[in-house]
Amino acid sequence: MGAIAVLTNLPDSESAFNLARALVRLRVAACVNVLAPATSFYRWEGREEEAREVPVLIKSTTDRYADLERAIVANHPYELPEIIALPIERGLENYLGWIGDECKPSDDATP
Repeated sequence: MGAIAVLTNLPDSESAFNLARALVRLRVAACVNVLAPATSFYRWEGREEEAREVPVLIKSTTDRYADLERAIVANHPYELPEIIALPIERGLENYLGWIGDECKPSDDATP
């Protein structure tokens, strides 16, 4: 079980807060940081786009990634949400252990 950091962007703070709460409640994330709004530049359906988005940084585990991805897709307003997982190579051992403990499936994890 390795720790991962997962990044996604949402269109506004309300949807970011709702996603953060859902992921922690479902125990697919130990912690979710809703970051300051950012401006994204990208190409979508052949057009250059510019959008104000709210980045979200999620701490989870490789064991829970599939469930985390499903939960993000189910709770995300975008047709094609950005979901990028990065391995956490090093970190405070006790913190990484806490991530693992908090992401263990639980009977009381409700959507």
